Amino acid sequence: MSRRWQAFWLVMGTLACLAALPVGAVFAIMSPLVFDGPGNLLNPIAWFAFLLVIGLWIVCILAPYGAWVAFIRRRGALTWAAMAAPFAWVAVLATTLLFVPG
Repeated sequence: MSRRWQAFWLVMGTLACLAALPVGAVFAIMSPLVFDGPGNLLNPIAWFAFLLVIGLWIVCILAPYGAWVAFIRRRGALTWAAMAAPFAWVAVLATTLLFVPG
């Protein structure tokens, strides 16, 4: 893939992360609701989900920045690994939230 197409896809990934920022901020504000179910305060999966929700918007900020830095330094694999981090984070978050009771 040419460098121009790589830059295009990086811009698209950056825009997707920017679009996810408000969603991540709302999730972070509502993250204490994960403990509303009975016994969830002592549930380690609920705590893990809480940390994942809090960290989503941070990952959506840092991943595109790291991807662009790696792109400028011509580190192809690191560029796409950094850009895939928010999408992997959301997948782990969605899976974890399925196992939180209540």
